[in-house]
Amino acid sequence: MPKEMEKVYDPQKVEDRLYEFWIKEGFFSSKINKKLKPFTIVIPPPNVTGSLHMGHALNNTLQDIIIRFKKLRGFNTLWVPGTDHGGIATQNVVEKLIKSENKTRNELGREKFLERMREWKNSSGDTILRQLRKLGCSLDWSRTRFTMDEVCSNAVLTAFVELFKRGLIYRGKTLVNWCPRCHTALSDIEVEHEEEKGKLWHIRYPLKDGRKNGSAEEFKDFIIVATTRPETMLGDTAVAVNPSDKRYENLVGKKIILPLVGREIPIVSDHIVDQTFGTGAVKVTPAHDKTDYEIALRQNLPRVEVIDFHGKMTKEAGIYASLDIYSARKKVLEDLEAQGFLLETKEHLHAIGRCYRCNTPIEPLMSEQWFLKVEEMSKKAIQVVDKKKVKFIPENWANPYKLWLENLRDWCISRQIWWGHRIPIYYCLSNQDKSKKCPPVASVEKIEKCPNCGGTEIKQDEDVLDTWFSSALWPFSVFGWPKKESKNDIEYYYPTSVLVTGHEILYLWVARMVQMGLEFIKDIPFKEVFIHGIVRDRFGKKMSKSLGNVIDPLGIMEKFGTDALRFALTSNAAPGRDMQLSDDSFLSARNFSNKIWNASRFVLMNAQNYSAKDFENRYKAEELADRWIISEYNSLIKNVTEAYDSYNMDSAARLVYEFFWFKYCDWYIEIAKIRLNGPDEDSKKNVLNILIEILSGILRLLHPIMPFITEEIWGNLAGLIQVSADLKSILLSKWPEPNEKLIQAKILENMGLVQEVVVAVRTIRSEMNILPSKNISVSINVSSDKLKKVLEENRSYLKTLAKAENLEIGSAIKRIPQSAMSALRGIEIFVPLAGLIDLEKEKSRLQKEIETTKIELDRCRQKLENDDFTKHAPEKEVSKIKERLRDAEEKIRHLTENIKSMS
Repeated sequence: MPKEMEKVYDPQKVEDRLYEFWIKEGFFSSKINKKLKPFTIVIPPPNVTGSLHMGHALNNTLQDIIIRFKKLRGFNTLWVPGTDHGGIATQNVVEKLIKSENKTRNELGREKFLERMREWKNSSGDTILRQLRKLGCSLDWSRTRFTMDEVCSNAVLTAFVELFKRGLIYRGKTLVNWCPRCHTALSDIEVEHEEEKGKLWHIRYPLKDGRKNGSAEEFKDFIIVATTRPETMLGDTAVAVNPSDKRYENLVGKKIILPLVGREIPIVSDHIVDQTFGTGAVKVTPAHDKTDYEIALRQNLPRVEVIDFHGKMTKEAGIYASLDIYSARKKVLEDLEAQGFLLETKEHLHAIGRCYRCNTPIEPLMSEQWFLKVEEMSKKAIQVVDKKKVKFIPENWANPYKLWLENLRDWCISRQIWWGHRIPIYYCLSNQDKSKKCPPVASVEKIEKCPNCGGTEIKQDEDVLDTWFSSALWPFSVFGWPKKESKNDIEYYYPTSVLVTGHEILYLWVARMVQMGLEFIKDIPFKEVFIHGIVRDRFGKKMSKSLGNVIDPLGIMEKFGTDALRFALTSNAAPGRDMQLSDDSFLSARNFSNKIWNASRFVLMNAQNYSAKDFENRYKAEELADRWIISEYNSLIKNVTEAYDSYNMDSAARLVYEFFWFKYCDWYIEIAKIRLNGPDEDSKKNVLNILIEILSGILRLLHPIMPFITEEIWGNLAGLIQVSADLKSILLSKWPEPNEKLIQAKILENMGLVQEVVVAVRTIRSEMNILPSKNISVSINVSSDKLKKVLEENRSYLKTLAKAENLEIGSAIKRIPQSAMSALRGIEIFVPLAGLIDLEKEKSRLQKEIETTKIELDRCRQKLENDDFTKHAPEKEVSKIKERLRDAEEKIRHLTENIKSMS
């Protein structure tokens, strides 16, 4: 006998209790079992500074769906949790805390500062992991990793030392992206480019005529240069033009005098110069611009550094030294104008590179950094995708992945911050004799004594590794690589099965993991990469605090329940495409939860006097409705399974929703009530058997998406399905398998006919304003014996569902006066109206509705006849008005026919 269900489903009473139950029973834990096939996912580790946002909610819901689905399919599933130390972001958080105490990290010193960092991490760093529990994530918490814990740190240091010994890591001075706020180098993909309004200044650079200094008036000939950064001209070492530009072909090779500075610099030609930008002549500042740096390498130009690491002008800037960039820009422009070199100023829209962590404008600067050679690693990472060893879903993401790797330069892996893995390079300071100077030593263990000279004055490199370096090792570092005891786990769980991630870190992380997996494990890190879109608001805008359009997932879970949040996210998560969400999405999902609960409660209430033994024998498909719902159910299992297997979770969600709401509830349960309320005990038991069989299957199909409500109902349903197995959790059940022999097109066709007739009669009731409580007479004229046979066999359905007191089915039935009519394929349906409604009053009501609709019709026509609207309005808006026009025309036609039918 099943347990009695509460009248109303309350997620707040259920979710925490069920999650603790799952944890206590160890349902999320995984151990090596060679009898079972493993299915492994490693979580994209959120930063320890993180709090659950809608992007996290989507990403982790999708991973949880996959894991729960595979577990029900019999796999030994493992989902590894963990967090990333988030070098720059986390250091920024703690620096702000220290600043509120009127201190700086430099005042504290490295060790004291790192102590504060660790204290903050221990107290606040696991917030997001606790929030993932609220989301229902089936993570194996016993395997939780942190990129700076002992296990992962050992992996990071080992990887660095190995790469260094292989000659793949080197130190060199080159142009890097520098954040003056974070005081560190950044890789190209850590720089976010935004279009911003700025200015384009046109400056006259005088051709050399023997003078070294002076105002513009002292020179006769000039070349006009356009720039968005006039302060960097102090470091110019050339002016460049395109060799195809006829305007400047006679000037190439000549010298010019750099305004304000007086330095002689050449005019050079280079194909990289865009002839259409500004004047077609550009200043070349190799120490402060990437393109200029490349020009300098090809043209053998010197580099003059005029901006330092704090964003101030260097002594090379002459009289502008020590000014910050913007003060220097103002002063340079004033001096250029005073001396006649500033020709004009224009408004200009251009891309500004900003730090992805603090949003400060990036300065390209020359700096000594550690680099990882990536050319060969990139080739291997491309090959495994070409050979389909790593598959992208959707597959169109493979091309951007490969294109990025094909153009990838050596990776700048050093960062000038303190929070992170300190680079394991040690320098011997004991022997200062340059001829005998000891080379740097790479070591996982801290060095106290120089292995070359025995000296004890040892210093470790000050820099730390880029956060993404440790993240790149994640798929195998989480298992304990390179320790020997990790061998069994790596052999069983690696490569992992699928990586679920957003496209924004395709390059930052995904490609790096493939490179490192192939380098150290000699195998791919994952077999598939499932790329999902990002969550946007209902207007399609990216969510941001500044726009005030952020939807807090924790608030949604509190208000609507976790299952509602998960269902709303999943049903909108088309692979690779961004989604738009609003409160309506979550409200609709909560209504679905309530529908599931109420329908399940109805079934179980009708089964109160039964036990599992009563349903031990398989049901009999006695009637058309039985065969129809069984056919639809098996088709559902087949389609939903295929959808989950192909990562079309949105399709799986919609399929179950449509089946449960419209087929199981709106049709089969309503039909089942005829027998449930009837005298035949065997028929009642049989229809209950079918209801329970399908309900148990739906719960399993839906469980990956909505784990809490399905588990709670399963606990109530278990008493009716547990005969030979202890299924105390839905997670211990088996995924339903479809019987394709039971999917019968003929059954679906016949039931479809019955449904069409019922819907047609219900539509007449609605349109003619016939009260639901009133029984009606229905006459059905059919064009064939085949149609007549199907309808006659299901007369009881038609009478009950259409609330037809009298039902006539024949092949020579004529329409009577004052009757409403509906025509289907080979069928005419007549409903006499006399005595049911006040015909004159109803005519008047319909006529008023026609007049109201005509007003809408005229509005639409006027808009579409307005050229300004059709030419300038968005295409989507024009299509919307056209659709409203068609709907209004159809409504008027239909209402007019209804009035005629009353005459």
